[in-house]
Amino acid sequence: MSEKKEKLRIHVNVEITAAALQAIVAHAKQAAKKDGQGSYRIDTADQVSEVISRFLEEKDFDAYTGRLQR
Repeated sequence: MSEKKEKLRIHVNVEITAAALQAIVAHAKQAAKKDGQGSYRIDTADQVSEVISRFLEEKDFDAYTGRLQR
């Protein structure tokens, strides 16, 4: 059974490629539904945050930061 760790939300500036941002927005549009006027209501910053957070978890960011102290 994996240990449940407390998570904190922080706001940072990160550099990503335009292609990565375009891919995130395209995926978000596919998942979102258009409103009555045919517009998408998506918070791109939230989408980027979710993708980066998932990546950090999958790549074991905690273990990586532990290695920085050595």
